[in-house]
Amino acid sequence: MKIAVGSDHGGFDLKKRLIDNLETDVDEIIDEGVFDKSPADYPDAAERVALRVAGGAVDFGILICTTGIGMSIAANKVDGIRAALVCDIERAGMARRHNDANILCLGARFIDFDIAVEAARIFISTDFDGEKTDGERHKRRVNKISLIERRNINRQEKK
Repeated sequence: MKIAVGSDHGGFDLKKRLIDNLETDVDEIIDEGVFDKSPADYPDAAERVALRVAGGAVDFGILICTTGIGMSIAANKVDGIRAALVCDIERAGMARRHNDANILCLGARFIDFDIAVEAARIFISTDFDGEKTDGERHKRRVNKISLIERRNINRQEKK
């Protein structure tokens, strides 16, 4: 399994520690920056990670900023991305099981480090329930999200 991880300056410390703690859980971690605490704009890292995920270069992404909100908003602008802002372990699993989320967003100021690590582990190891026999409702809902994306792409192309 490959994952891409990115942050802005507000998420830098958590990103570094998270990478160190996830190295044994995955085959490869691609660090999309930032690489120090110099001020950085979260949309830049969000786009780099989201494009890797959407393009299939990695299985999942993890994005970290101060609140996780900006990263989530920015990443979700990329076609095919379902980025979920998660603040606890249970929601990390639910984001995967029910929403087939492919990017985990964390708010460095609002999540305990141990919870962040466990949430990331749960996120990358949990399957989407839509592939199960009784998961048809989840698959239907995720398909509707994709339909919204396609409709809006078509509207933009017609302009």
